[in-house]
Amino acid sequence: MEAFSDGVVAIIITIMVLELHVPNVPNISALIPVLPAFLSYLLSFVYIGIYWNNHHHMIYVIDKINGSVLWANLNLLFWLSLVPFVTAWMGENHFAKWPVALYGMVLIMNAISYTLLAALLIRQSGKNSALAEALGKDWKGKISLAIYGVAIIIAFFNSWVAVSLYAVVAIIWFIPDRRIEKKVNDGEIPDFG
Repeated sequence: MEAFSDGVVAIIITIMVLELHVPNVPNISALIPVLPAFLSYLLSFVYIGIYWNNHHHMIYVIDKINGSVLWANLNLLFWLSLVPFVTAWMGENHFAKWPVALYGMVLIMNAISYTLLAALLIRQSGKNSALAEALGKDWKGKISLAIYGVAIIIAFFNSWVAVSLYAVVAIIWFIPDRRIEKKVNDGEIPDFG
């Protein structure tokens, strides 16, 4: 499951970078029109990296999976695979309200899918498992969902504020979730690496 997910994430990143169009003029000012697409790519690259990193940490500490987990993982990969489309649409349209709102919808569906995957992994591992203890009440995840919801609504009034809120969530998650690493370092979860 981890290897398949890693492959899908690598393809997603590749598709996103291929959406960046190289200017035909060899001067620095030719990059200005490409800047919105590049900023969209940068934000989405960070998001994909965050999901990959945290997914890896969760999978790292489990010892078995079931069919529900596989389907939940596939659901997450589906929503992640839509990131290149909304990234390109948002960048090509210079952060217009509908592309920014749809970008937020894809982000919120990624977050919901990740939360579902985590819940199923916890159910598979047990409520008292190290994974369950490491993730705790997941306030970071709940706050992120709320910010996404607010940003989607705000996108129709001020798309730049919405994009800023998406960036805030990325900043919240940019530093990898250390709760699982802490459990490994404390010896509560075996180090399978």
